[in-house]
Amino acid sequence: MAHVEGMGGPQAIVTDIEGTTSSLAFVHSVLFPYSRVRLADHVRANAGQLRTILDAVDREAGQALDLDAQIALLLEWHDADRKIGPLKDVQAAIWEEGFRSGAFTGHVYPDAVAALRRWHGAGIPLYIYSSGSVAAQKLVFGYSDAGDLTPLFAGHFDTRVGAKREVAAYQAIAGAIGIDPGGILFLSDVAAELAAARAAGFRVILVARDGQPDTGDYPLVASFDAIEPGLAAA
Repeated sequence: MAHVEGMGGPQAIVTDIEGTTSSLAFVHSVLFPYSRVRLADHVRANAGQLRTILDAVDREAGQALDLDAQIALLLEWHDADRKIGPLKDVQAAIWEEGFRSGAFTGHVYPDAVAALRRWHGAGIPLYIYSSGSVAAQKLVFGYSDAGDLTPLFAGHFDTRVGAKREVAAYQAIAGAIGIDPGGILFLSDVAAELAAARAAGFRVILVARDGQPDTGDYPLVASFDAIEPGLAAA
């Protein structure tokens, strides 16, 4: 059982998605292939509506591109799993079609669902911080295996607030939440993210669902069931 660092229960909990609340396999074996095969046709069919996103592609490229070149660059980023805003926005739009059509539901581990509901019921504000766009986050939890979980969350953050391995991103999240960093618990399966969060003053827990070795001096759990129960807002 992992005890939360610091005195008293956390005043807010921020959690990662991939490998933490949800399976990496769902993202890489379901969502990514779905958007990859549909990306070119989706952009061509919706180029007018995607003008703002395509302009962002040009800014990332540092030059004005024609539609074919924009699509080629988006596909290149997709294959490299680049954490780039316009790609994430296009992916979210494509995934929304899949979620709404019932092609798939968002995977969330049952222990994560139970804990999130328990913490929400205890009055602890819950937040998501993921490299996936806010729109994609809301789809995963809005169309989850367990139904619509979005009412459990007080807010969402993506890499527009900063990269997940940068201390400044966590400082910005604490500022946006309006809680001292020492009152915030961050959950992730990536030690480098925990290092940045801890450097910003957050409490942290490493969620090692696949049995990966402990790669840092962090409280370690294999599921949310092992996180100290009875947390209450301080």
